[in-house]
Amino acid sequence: MSDYEIYVFILCMIVFCLLGGLSTAMLIHMYKQYGRLIDIGAEDKNITTEYHKKTNSKSAKFWNVVDKITSTVLLGVMCAAFVFALVLQVTEDDKLKGIPSLKVVKSASMSYVHEDNDFLTKAGVTDRIQIYDLVTVHELPGEFELELYDIVVYEADGITVIHRIVDIEEPNEKHPDCRYFVLQGDANNFPDKIPVYYSQMTGIYKGERIPFVGTFVMFMQSPAGWMCIILVVVCSIVAPIMGRRLENKKKKRLIALGVITAEKVEMTKNEA
Repeated sequence: MSDYEIYVFILCMIVFCLLGGLSTAMLIHMYKQYGRLIDIGAEDKNITTEYHKKTNSKSAKFWNVVDKITSTVLLGVMCAAFVFALVLQVTEDDKLKGIPSLKVVKSASMSYVHEDNDFLTKAGVTDRIQIYDLVTVHELPGEFELELYDIVVYEADGITVIHRIVDIEEPNEKHPDCRYFVLQGDANNFPDKIPVYYSQMTGIYKGERIPFVGTFVMFMQSPAGWMCIILVVVCSIVAPIMGRRLENKKKKRLIALGVITAEKVEMTKNEA
C-alpha cells in the first residue's frame, strides 16, 4: 500500500470507529428500551401473539434453521471474499514461481484495437482484456521464449501493467546479454515510454479471464470494503447476543402471564 492509501485507510477507520461506536450505543439503547417495555408489560399483547404464531406454525423451526444456515453461509462467503481480495492485493507485485496468480485489470488499454494498430488485426490477434476483468497470470517462460504479441505483466514506477509485446530487439552491441521488449496496449496509439527488460516482468497472460469480477474485488480491497466486513462481523456477534437477551425477557414475561410454564421453557432449551 502507498502512503496515501495508508492515510486514507487510517482516516476511514477513525470515522468508521466513531460512527460505529455511536450506532452501537444507539442500538444497545433501543434494545434496552424495548426490554423495559417488555418488563413493564407494555408489549404483552405483541409477544403473546408472536409466541402463538411460532408455536402453531409447523414451519417455524424449519425457517429458523434456514435463517441460521443462510446467515452463516453469507458471513463465510464475505469473509472468504475479503481474504481472497487481500491476498491478491498483497501478492500483486510478486514474481510468480510456478503457481498461477489472479490480477484485476484496472485499465481499458487492452479492451479494443486502436485504428492505428491495424498490424494487430492483420496478424490475427483477437484476445482482448476489458477493464475490471479478473485475469489469470502464469509464470514467465524463459527470456528467449517470449514471442511477438505475447501479453505480459510488468512493473513500472510501482504500477502493474498488462500490455502486449509489439516489438523485440534482439541482443546487440548496446545490450549484448538481454533482449529489449517494446510493449503497447492494444487501445493505445503509441508504445510504452521505454523498452521493458525481462527482469521487470512478473508473469504472462494466456487468455483466461473472468469478466467484471474485478469490480467486486477492488471494492473488497478498499477501506470501504474492509469496513463492511468489520461491520458484518460485529453485527453477526452483537445481534445474536442482544436477541437472546430479549428472548429471555420475553419468556420470563410469558411465564409471569401464565402463557407458558418454566418447565416448558426448560424443555425447549434442551431440544435446541
